[in-house]
Amino acid sequence: MKILIADDHELLLDTVTAFVDATGSMESVGAANLDQALAALDSKGPFDLVLLDYNMPGMQGIDGVKRVLSHSSSPRVALISGEASRDIVQKAMTAGASGFVPKTLSASSLVNAIKFMAAGEQFIPAELMQAADAAEPHPIAKKLTRRELQVLEGLSVGKSNKEIARDLDLSEPTVKLHVKNLYRKIDAGNRTQAALIAKEAGLF
Repeated sequence: MKILIADDHELLLDTVTAFVDATGSMESVGAANLDQALAALDSKGPFDLVLLDYNMPGMQGIDGVKRVLSHSSSPRVALISGEASRDIVQKAMTAGASGFVPKTLSASSLVNAIKFMAAGEQFIPAELMQAADAAEPHPIAKKLTRRELQVLEGLSVGKSNKEIARDLDLSEPTVKLHVKNLYRKIDAGNRTQAALIAKEAGLF
């Protein structure tokens, strides 16, 4: 397998290429920016995988990924970055990328990910997807204020208004107002129905 690795951080580029070459089953070519990567595709290709640093010169975001993907040699392309968000990764995958490799991966995991993608598979670290899933609120949660969510959590475990008021350091009339508002927002008729809606949505 032949891998093109493009990154403007010289130390990281040297390290990753050394990891790849040490496998004995892959050989690497390095580039310091997108123009060098495109030139290497013409002069040293074809490659089984092109690994692009998202923030290196010339990339212009996902446009750089698209430029490499559109090369006549039809290379597989993946991002490598220390700070790419899930949104960026999703856009790259939608554009046709084979995956994303965070710079925080261990050497063995990095090599395995590169082998995986070079063989035609897709790779995205599970923790990236899990963190993003956890950060994405349920549509019902988006309708409620932070305080209303806290009150709903109390309702979902069967607490009375008095208990919720004590837990949240609020007055009972204030809790009653929050209950009334959240009923309206989630279309619940009573405490039991509100608790069921919360549990079915997996809010707590």
